[in-house]
Amino acid sequence: MQPAAVPVLNTERLILQPLSPEDAPVIQRVFPHWEIVQYLAAAVPWPFPDNGAHNYVNNVALAAVAAGTGWFWTLRHKDSPSELLGVICLTDAEDNNRGFWLRPEWQRQGIMAEASMAVTDFWFNTLNREVLRAPKASLNRASKRISESSGMRLLRVEKKAYVGGEMDSELWEITRDEWNALHQKK
Repeated sequence: MQPAAVPVLNTERLILQPLSPEDAPVIQRVFPHWEIVQYLAAAVPWPFPDNGAHNYVNNVALAAVAAGTGWFWTLRHKDSPSELLGVICLTDAEDNNRGFWLRPEWQRQGIMAEASMAVTDFWFNTLNREVLRAPKASLNRASKRISESSGMRLLRVEKKAYVGGEMDSELWEITRDEWNALHQKK
């Protein structure tokens, strides 16, 4: 079976473009900021190495796409489609199906909530997955609000390692039936 292609997704304000090797230099420039990385999994190297984005894009993200276990998009505003705002992904990893980061100057504008709605719908209604689980640092209130507003429920809290150190980590979940009932999909 062929892996599901990563399509371009459009929302009211955004274009979600499939991640490509050409995005690595921009990611290398805009990603390594404490406001972005502090609540990411400790697997993210910090300080971020000079080849960090190249390695991530080509050896992690695009390898997962090729294997059919990951779907990665760059976020771009329709008013400035050449500017990369952040990245959002879906993965078949156990208890870790959706992740994202957004440049600080674009935060607190509903951008990531809008992108999350689009990729979550793709997860359930294109990939036909039964459940989506998203872990997050308990201190990451913005990410928590995205989960709450989309109808997810908190499953558990445990300690996990993040770039910013060991923290309480929350695991949030929603099923396809719950998602479609809340978002008028049949």
